[in-house]
Amino acid sequence: EMLGKPRAEIKARVAEMLKLVKREALAGRRTSQISGGQQQRVALARALAPQPKVLLLDEPLSALDYKLRKEMQIELKRLQHETGITFIFVTHDQEEALTMSDRIAVMSSGKILQVGSPWDIYDKPAERFVADFIGETNFLTAAISEMANGKARATLKSGATIEATVAQGFQPKPNATVVVRPEHAKLTKGKGELSGRVDNIVYFGTDTHIHVHLDSGELFTVRQQNTRSAGCGFEKGDAVGILIGSDAAQVLKD
Repeated sequence: EMLGKPRAEIKARVAEMLKLVKREALAGRRTSQISGGQQQRVALARALAPQPKVLLLDEPLSALDYKLRKEMQIELKRLQHETGITFIFVTHDQEEALTMSDRIAVMSSGKILQVGSPWDIYDKPAERFVADFIGETNFLTAAISEMANGKARATLKSGATIEATVAQGFQPKPNATVVVRPEHAKLTKGKGELSGRVDNIVYFGTDTHIHVHLDSGELFTVRQQNTRSAGCGFEKGDAVGILIGSDAAQVLKD
């Protein structure tokens, strides 16, 4: 709160805050005369002016278009580092949560399900809601055996056995759910831990998602990075194998 402060101090603080958000040129304008992105920056400057210990940002970028949103994500990260203020950032955008956070808490119905670094939350989800909410993933049913040092053997419906890391809190049971991220598996025209047929191919520019209907009846998506010189190498209806590396699978707690 800047009320009651000397006029000169307020003026200096306003100039400092506008400089921080790189909008010194807006000093004489009304907020009704500037764009949505500029308004967002001015709102940030206002919130940062009193130098709070913690700043709560509740879906602050949801009204912005995609490119401006990306720009503001970088800007907010820079501001947080420059000011050293703790930002509590509320978002439903998974990518935004991953790219902006030092630490993420995934919540459902008012309850925190998992807290960790973006890497922990994405690569080592403890339960289904977390795995499903942050990024795309494949869910497979498996029988778990030989548990030791946070690892286990997982026997898939295909009969293949793979190594998997085990979420903390997992209690041994006959069948468990194993998750494999689409980019952590590889498609082959030969044999793999899983087999099936290509159901659909979706081109995303940077990568291609290949949806496979497994012989076990389950569905599985593989994400391949695109190159300029060739297509993805597969067509709808192709019989394929899926290779799952030794560090690709995670056994969920629930």
